[in-house]
Amino acid sequence: MKELTVECNNSCGGPQRTPEEERVLIRDIAITSENNSKEGDSFYLITQRWWQHWIDYVNQEQTNVTNDGSSMLENCDAVSSSRRPASIDNSDLIHDANSEESNVGFEIHDTLLEGRDYILLPQEVWNQLYSWYGGGPALARKVISSGLSQTEYAVEVYPLRLRLFVMPKGDQSTIRISKKETIGELHKRACELFDLNLEQVCIWDYYGQRKHALMNDMDRTLDDANLQMDQDILVEVHNNANGTALSRFIRSAQGNGSTVKEASSFLLEPSKSSLSIAGGLSASRGASRGGSTELSQSLNLTSQGRELDNTYGISTVTTRGSSGGLIGLQNLGNTCFMNSAIQCLVHTSEFAKYFREDYHQEINWQNPLGMVGELALAFGELLRRLWAPGRTAIAPRQFKMKLARFAPQFSGYNQHDSQELLAFLLDGLHEDLNRVKHKPYKKSKDADGRPDEEVADEYWANHIARNDSIIVDVCQGQYKSTLVCPECHKISVTFDPFMYLSLPLQSTTTRSMTVTIFTCDGSALPFSCTVTVPKQGRCRDLINALSSACSLKNNEDLKLAEVRNHLFQRFLEDPLISLSMIKDDDHLVAYKIPKSLKKTLLIRLIHRRQEQEMGATQAAQHWKPFGTPLVSLISRDEVITRGDIQTVVNTMLSPLLRSESLRQADTSEPFLSLAASEKRRDSSSGEACSNSMSDSVNKDGNAVTLFKLPLQLVEESNACVDLSVGEDKAIKLSSTSTSVLVYVDWSRELLEKYDTHYLENLPEVFKYGPVNKKARTEPLSLYTCLEAFLREEPLVPEDMWYCPKCKERRQASKKLDLWRLPEVLVIHLKRFSFSRSMKHKLETFVNFPIHDFDLTKYIANKNNTQRQLYELYALTNHYGGMGSGHYTAHIKLLDENRWYNFDDTHISPINEEDVKSAAAYVLFYRRVKTSDAISNGGKSGSGHNNGSSQK
Repeated sequence: MKELTVECNNSCGGPQRTPEEERVLIRDIAITSENNSKEGDSFYLITQRWWQHWIDYVNQEQTNVTNDGSSMLENCDAVSSSRRPASIDNSDLIHDANSEESNVGFEIHDTLLEGRDYILLPQEVWNQLYSWYGGGPALARKVISSGLSQTEYAVEVYPLRLRLFVMPKGDQSTIRISKKETIGELHKRACELFDLNLEQVCIWDYYGQRKHALMNDMDRTLDDANLQMDQDILVEVHNNANGTALSRFIRSAQGNGSTVKEASSFLLEPSKSSLSIAGGLSASRGASRGGSTELSQSLNLTSQGRELDNTYGISTVTTRGSSGGLIGLQNLGNTCFMNSAIQCLVHTSEFAKYFREDYHQEINWQNPLGMVGELALAFGELLRRLWAPGRTAIAPRQFKMKLARFAPQFSGYNQHDSQELLAFLLDGLHEDLNRVKHKPYKKSKDADGRPDEEVADEYWANHIARNDSIIVDVCQGQYKSTLVCPECHKISVTFDPFMYLSLPLQSTTTRSMTVTIFTCDGSALPFSCTVTVPKQGRCRDLINALSSACSLKNNEDLKLAEVRNHLFQRFLEDPLISLSMIKDDDHLVAYKIPKSLKKTLLIRLIHRRQEQEMGATQAAQHWKPFGTPLVSLISRDEVITRGDIQTVVNTMLSPLLRSESLRQADTSEPFLSLAASEKRRDSSSGEACSNSMSDSVNKDGNAVTLFKLPLQLVEESNACVDLSVGEDKAIKLSSTSTSVLVYVDWSRELLEKYDTHYLENLPEVFKYGPVNKKARTEPLSLYTCLEAFLREEPLVPEDMWYCPKCKERRQASKKLDLWRLPEVLVIHLKRFSFSRSMKHKLETFVNFPIHDFDLTKYIANKNNTQRQLYELYALTNHYGGMGSGHYTAHIKLLDENRWYNFDDTHISPINEEDVKSAAAYVLFYRRVKTSDAISNGGKSGSGHNNGSSQK
């Protein structure tokens, strides 16, 4: 364990300065640092708690101390103390345990926010404070260039976190590295981590665990390579023969001056802060120096007021006497997704009224989660222009520029998802307009048998104490979330806020899944099996369905695996894995293996064949995986020899032998032949495992000739052992080994002996075909979609729940109920289905109500006495396919009681019956004011007479 603090020496060795002297000196150093900051400079994290104490200490003699100008202090409790602070203590910023062997130094917590948990100090300021107070640890971060022109400066606080997967050995590890480091440095780090030779390694962009690009430009930065946080990287290890070309390439690159920089392991990933954080919401050159600027303000050195840009005046735009709200937006190049979303928000009456009045006083300039008010100002200005008199279309260039700055994913002129933009705008506007300037820490108590109404009100009060804006007033509701542990059946209830509902388009409760079944005893050819399982079922449901479909015997088991790129992606051994985690374009294989209580070893067989690759100078032959990998078991009761592995593999492949290969066996130099009389012994004797692997009989019941197959066994040291020689030699295995990896290298001659097409063209779990006319026209009720959304279903593995009773993380089931509904209910119809290799759009027609959308029976709050009726007033539509479609909006102008179609600049009236279509994507409903009480005599509870977020 590294030392976290050191004793202060300098402050004891010389005269101690007065608080005022310290304040003035730090001020001067901060101003100098601000004027001279450049790329490569170091900034230091210091805990907000200690910094606040020091601020109070040096300002104790000031009569006009104010922290209004300091966003770095806004989320901290004031420390009213005139005592001199103790040594600097940054221990609350770092994890408790930090190994000395760690190559990233001290690891800070992942959820830190500037201004709430820490501030950034220039190196000179840190050095001066450290000389006075000592302590630590020192947490240095570098200034990097950012922005499209690379002329903006920012401080990189968190590194890229990359998951490295080594093939073929299967090892994996996670590293942190600066996004400004080079691919060459990543190569070097990977080789050091896994003890590999640089000449034997090539690295792939493995995003989504699929090979995207070979990362061989050693001087290119990871940022330029577009690597993302928590991305997968494939480290591919070649043997000496296959690594020759790679070795020549690396030596050539190094000879041309390619160098590897020193690792800046301590640099960390972009923060979400609004100050000088790399990748943050305000990473302009001015803001990048904000660390020193805000530092000066926190020292009472400046009291400059904020001046609004002249673009954003505060005079109210009047539309009285004119037909406002019929102004279109120009398409700047695939910006119809943005135009349709903006029109729906602009025509939400609560927002139209709010942004046409003086909303500037509610802008939260200091919110580290916001955009320093710039998004709210840009949206407000655009809304005013759209509600001004006239019909001239507007080009929303300024708004798009702000959008691209704060949300780079929407930069450029590619088509994007309208719903994703809406989610960003609602969240961003909320943070910019959050009335809570100092968010208190709130922790909801356990229910402990209390009534749901009391617990729900407590959760909502805690939420409002930290989140209070026009967006919350209008768009946020609350649902009840019930988790049930699958083991102990412990029930946990929480009440969480929501901004919109994303409803699945599920008209059925089942799904079809296709799985290819292999036998390990050579008794049958592989075959595909399609079964029907519950859509929200688990792996045990799939195993049971397959067992029945393939007539699984009592002495057999099924081992289920996902195959990707001709390799094992994962074995689905947990029966509680949710089937929703298996995508339609995945490839599943089930292996019939014998049941056995004996100790066994799993053999994983990977097929390879030679493929020609064109290098820089000449073509090279490489062994590449192909086909479907196989598995089998072998008993560990006795020593396992190379010949034993040969026998098992020959048995697995025996159904694929061509008949002519059997007739020519006398010229093939077999090393072993089994007689038909040694067919199968009684599997019920308890020796099913060993017997099924020592016998080899083809599907006709005749003796099978076993060939010396070119097998390579990968040892734990990553060395390959040739199993085609020395069949009596024992295989070296550790006592903890549960499986071994074996390659079979298929030569042209060997491919002629076996019919390997059975190993190829593995079918997908579900193959999408053209949607027939009947499927397109069958309506699906919006109520059915809502019920599917509220239905109980298991959590995905990434969201596994910690059961306090079991004291373990469990894949619990989750049930949702609506509890508190907002004034404006936004409903997202999930038309787009994303899988690893493709995207699909569901053309399902959803029959959604325009009037009297009644949600009363879906409210779990039984004290609610009002009918929950809603009326549609706007929606976005998506026409066409993925990436090449077009967005429009249908909007009802309340003052005219008429529907209009907004298609970028073109606006035209439409009939109400034309509002519904299979293109409907995001629906906007407004609460209908009614006093009709539910006739069950229920009482109003806790002052919430309609279950809405009343302010």
